[in-house]
Amino acid sequence: MTCPGWIPIRGRSILAAFALLLLAAPAARAQSFRVQCPATSTLHPGICSAGSKKGQTCLTRADCPGPNAACVAGAVDPAHPGQIKCQHVGGGDGYATMGDGTQIYLFAFSPLSGLLDIQAGKPGTQTATVFNTGYVGPNYSTTGVGACAGGSNAGEPCRALSDCPDSTSPGISCVFASGTNIGLTPNNGAITEPAGIMDLGVLAGNAPAPLMAIDEDDEFFLTLSNPGMIMRPDLFEQHTVHFHGYPNASSFFDGVPDASIAINIAGSFTYYYTAPDAGTYFWHCHITPPEHLQMGMVGQLYVRPRQDRVAATQELRAALIAANQRAAVDPTATGLSCTDILCTGQTPVPPPNTVTGGAKYAYNDGDGSTRYDVEFPIQMMGFDPNFHYVGMTFNPEAFSDMKDKYFLLSGRSYPDTVNAGPISTVSADGVSRPSQPLPSLIRIDRTAGQTRALLRISDLSVTEFTTLATIGIPMKVIALNARLLRDTAGNNLYYDTNSITLGGGESADVILDASGVPAGTYFLYSTNLDHLSNDAENFGGMMTEIQVL
Repeated sequence: MTCPGWIPIRGRSILAAFALLLLAAPAARAQSFRVQCPATSTLHPGICSAGSKKGQTCLTRADCPGPNAACVAGAVDPAHPGQIKCQHVGGGDGYATMGDGTQIYLFAFSPLSGLLDIQAGKPGTQTATVFNTGYVGPNYSTTGVGACAGGSNAGEPCRALSDCPDSTSPGISCVFASGTNIGLTPNNGAITEPAGIMDLGVLAGNAPAPLMAIDEDDEFFLTLSNPGMIMRPDLFEQHTVHFHGYPNASSFFDGVPDASIAINIAGSFTYYYTAPDAGTYFWHCHITPPEHLQMGMVGQLYVRPRQDRVAATQELRAALIAANQRAAVDPTATGLSCTDILCTGQTPVPPPNTVTGGAKYAYNDGDGSTRYDVEFPIQMMGFDPNFHYVGMTFNPEAFSDMKDKYFLLSGRSYPDTVNAGPISTVSADGVSRPSQPLPSLIRIDRTAGQTRALLRISDLSVTEFTTLATIGIPMKVIALNARLLRDTAGNNLYYDTNSITLGGGESADVILDASGVPAGTYFLYSTNLDHLSNDAENFGGMMTEIQVL
C-alpha cells in the first residue's frame, strides 16, 4: 500500500533517471554489505578550521587549503539548521518473550547501530560523528578468536572478555578482526564489517523494530542490511523499509518494491530522507506486508519540530511565521497560513500571543499548546501465535485465519510493560539476546517539574482495531496521523477524551496533564476485553501504568 502525501520537489529529474537506470539493471546483479553515513553534505557542510578559508563552509579536506586546516563536520550552523543523522538496521529473524512466558518466532529488524541507547529504551538514531566511531560491545559469536586490547596480556588470543586479565579495568576488551568485540556494554557506533553484521544481525531482531527519531531540517541516512533468516534457510527473503505516511521527496526511497527496490540477502541499501514535517510516524517492511507486519517487522519513527530550537527570549508565533515563509514556494507568502494543500513544512499561525520558546514541543504550534515535559513512544501491535509457529516450521500460512492472541504495547504485554530495562530471549542457538527493549511505563514526576506527558501512539496491527482508555487522568488529543489538529484559520481543534480508537496504519499524539491530578497509579489500557489477556492467560495484554509522583 503506497501512502499518500508525496511531495514533488524541483531538481529531482536526475535522481529519477538514476533510479530508472538502477531498476533496469539485471535482477541477478550481486549485492554486498555497504553502510553509508557521510560526515558532510551540501545541506550540512563542514567548517574549515584553519588556513585561508578558516570559518568558511567545506565538504572535504580539499576545500580547506593550508597545512593545519581541516574540514570539521557536525557543527551546528544557523545558516544550515539541522544535522546529518544516521542509523543501521538488519532485516532478519529472532525471538520474543510474551507475557505468559511463551517464546515466539519473529521476522524482525535488528539494531546494528545505537545499541547503547536502544537498550536504554531510546531511539537508536545518531549523529554522523557518533555513528562513524565504530562499534564496541557484545559479540554473539562463539567461534571467533580475537585479541586482548590493553591489560597485562595485550595481544594474546581471546574468545571472551573473561579471557583477558584485568578484564574489569576500563578500556580492556576482546577485539575481533571484524571490528566487533566483547565489552562490558555496547556503544552507539555502527556495525559496518560484514562479519559483525552477520554476527549481530541474525536471531537478534527486536519487537518492535528499532526506534528512530530525527529533528526537522535533519538529513537522515538509514542503511538496511539483509543478513538473512537463520531459522528459515529456505526463504531467500528480500526486505525493504517503508516510512508509512511520511512526506518522502522521492518514491525511490519509499520502500514499496513496485516503485523502489528490495534488498537481497547479503546486501545493503541506504535510504535518504529529509525531515520537512514534525509528527509521529511509523515504518515497516513492504515485502508481502500482511506476513511481514504480522511476524514483527514494524517500528516507530517521530520527527521533533524546529520549534524546539526557539530560544526562551523569542516569541513562538513570530518564529512560526518566519519558518512558514522559508518553506513556502510563493516568495510573496505572508507566513500566516499554508501555501499548498498539504501544508508542506508549514503550520497555520494561531491568534496573536506572546508565548516564548525554550521548552519541548510536539509540533510547530506558535502558541506553546503542544508543550510537554516527558515523552513516551507507544507502538500498538499484536501477534497470532499460530501464524508465527507455522512461519517457523516451514508450513503454509493461513492468512484468512489470522487472529491475534497476544496484544502488545511496544512489544510487551502487561505486566512486562512496566518492567524497566530490555527483555532478553534465549534463541535457538542457546544465546540470550535483547529482544524487547521498550518499556511502556508512563511516569510523570512532578517533584522534578514534570506535569505534561506526550504519548506518541501508533498502530500497525494487521487484524485489529483497538481502543485505548484512561481513568482519572484525561487525554488531550492534539494530532492525528502526524497532523496537528488545527484549521486553516489557526484555530486549535484539540479535544479532551478518555479513549481513542486506532486501526492499523494510524497514529495519534496525546498529552496527559497531571498538574491537577492526585499522586498515584493510573492505567492506560484497552477496553477491548479480549485484548486484556496473554493468549489463554487472563489479566494481561494491552495495558500499562501511569505513575504520577
